[in-house]
Amino acid sequence: MVIKLADTAGFCFGVNRAVNIVYKLLDEGNKVATLGPIIHNTEMVKELSSRGVVTVDLPEDAPKDATLVVRSHGVSKTIMDDIGSLGLKCSDATCPFVSKIHNIVAGADPELHKSVFIAGDSAHPEVKGIIGHSVVPCYTYKNDEELNILLSNIPKENYNTAVFVAQTTFSEKEWKKCVKTIKKVCTNAEIFATICSATHSRQAEAENLAKCSELMIVIGDKKSSNTAKLYELCSKVCSKTLWIETAEELLPERLSNVSTVGVTAGASTPARIIKEVLDKMEEMTKSGVTNETEDFEALLEENLKGLNTNERVMGTVISITPTEVYVDVGRKQAGFIPADELSFGPVNNPADFVSVGDEIELLIMKTNDVEGTIMLSKRRVDAKKDWDELEKLAEENAVLTGEVIEVVNGGVIVFARNNRIFIPASQASIVRMDDLSELLHTTVDFRLLEVSQRGRRKKIVGSIKSVLRDQRSEFKAAFWEGIEVGKTYVGTVKSLTNYGAFVDLGGVFGMIHISELSWSRIKHPSEVVNVGDTVEVYVKDFNTETNKISLGFKKAEDNPWEILRRDYPVDTVCKVKIAGITTFGAFATVIPGIDGLIHISQLSNQHVAKPQDVVSVGDELEAKIVAIDFDKKRVSLSVRELLPEVEAEEVAEEVSEEAATEAETEE
Repeated sequence: MVIKLADTAGFCFGVNRAVNIVYKLLDEGNKVATLGPIIHNTEMVKELSSRGVVTVDLPEDAPKDATLVVRSHGVSKTIMDDIGSLGLKCSDATCPFVSKIHNIVAGADPELHKSVFIAGDSAHPEVKGIIGHSVVPCYTYKNDEELNILLSNIPKENYNTAVFVAQTTFSEKEWKKCVKTIKKVCTNAEIFATICSATHSRQAEAENLAKCSELMIVIGDKKSSNTAKLYELCSKVCSKTLWIETAEELLPERLSNVSTVGVTAGASTPARIIKEVLDKMEEMTKSGVTNETEDFEALLEENLKGLNTNERVMGTVISITPTEVYVDVGRKQAGFIPADELSFGPVNNPADFVSVGDEIELLIMKTNDVEGTIMLSKRRVDAKKDWDELEKLAEENAVLTGEVIEVVNGGVIVFARNNRIFIPASQASIVRMDDLSELLHTTVDFRLLEVSQRGRRKKIVGSIKSVLRDQRSEFKAAFWEGIEVGKTYVGTVKSLTNYGAFVDLGGVFGMIHISELSWSRIKHPSEVVNVGDTVEVYVKDFNTETNKISLGFKKAEDNPWEILRRDYPVDTVCKVKIAGITTFGAFATVIPGIDGLIHISQLSNQHVAKPQDVVSVGDELEAKIVAIDFDKKRVSLSVRELLPEVEAEEVAEEVSEEAATEAETEE
């Protein structure tokens, strides 16, 4: 006889978690009470009872000094509130998949959702707990037929905008039928897939196993809903299907003349009971009841052993904490991902990386059979996938993008594709950078120079310089193709000389001659610009053979002669400042960049022997613009025209006195 034990037989994640919570409390010396049977398995409840665990129906029945454990099926919100008001110590062992349904129904908005529909057994504790979290009326149904009857007997407004969920152990096939009906009848319904993924896998495997077995054995408590579903599915495809709770119910005659036997077990069935059933089958084989034999101990061990380290598995996220992510990998062991195994980058909040319900590929890092846990890693799977991709990208000489996350000795580290890539200092820029910290936390483009691995040691080397060089070449080609006199560019001042400033236009350099920096005369370019300044320039001239570009910086609208033409016409009176003195007059600044001449005869309304007798450099006074020659760039000013005219006799007398004074001086 050939016996095949289903891989998914036995405790699911939620049940295993609930039982482990009770075991841990007992091992720590706590008194424990469970609110109802911790799981639907009489044998397990008896075992826990033998260790002092008390089962109570109501929170107030729990011993005051005991920790009350909420069973895996969950309870209503009212009961949870009662536990809190009684001040009881409580440990919530509600299955995360069930908690998810609680949150869904509790989130139903009475203004939008008239009701909640639950696919499942209304008498089951899980369904009762779900109903107890809803703020709107609830309806339950066991199959598609009941759903149709239900919808035909209630007002349309009660189901048209309803929320639809399913008990975690509901039949996947029946749920699909129900969904078709819902989509057909309820136009605005919100449908949530809440059947536990482990339940679906267990049911599918059991059905396939039953199809190829002469005898199918389903092990589990008669109160267990998910075991009942397994029996129902197997019975439809295998006429000889047995539902037993313990090995004692397995009679020898039931295995006679059978060559293939399939065995599965409900999610609440302890491994111990499964082992007892297989052991009894082995005894029957040895006693000659069956015609073929197999090492049942090895069969059980193969099924119940921990997953292998470094094995890849698919897992479904069932809950998230600030430090860990819990996943269901379809086995008894509780799977968890430490926060630092989610990503190579910093993980401040695991919820930023995964969500409840996500299916992700994981790598087994460590198994703990004593605690029934599996430590998993997402980042290592991602890194392996990305490593394969990096090897391909290196061969293709492709350009990648990443963030510089660290400055190290001799270069920088770029994080990309879940891997750390080393960029040597010589490859970090086209020109040598003395301070690589300028690149820290910037996003850069780079190519891969080397992707290799020796044993566990990986080596990835990249080059930013390679990409920059290509970008510069592309820019240069496009620049010279589109350059023309008068075209405007924005560039960065890279260096200064006595005769001008050199500007980087993006890999192409041009020069602003000192005479083009300002309309006023300057002694050095630093009076106008500094290295690092961003400037707007225009092309004055260029030579494609020598690759030289002459740039203009002065703007026509800033030309002081244009300002003078616009704002200072002839006869304008303005304040001027004496800038210089000569024998024939004084030069005064009208506006920056333009000095006008006040002829000695125009300095005063009286005779002036020497200009310095009436004005000094730096004096500010009012003058009138009397003439402008824009071609010769000359401006004539007059102070005299702003002063009252002096009588001719006074002038003559003044001249005579001056002459007499001069004569006396000569004598």
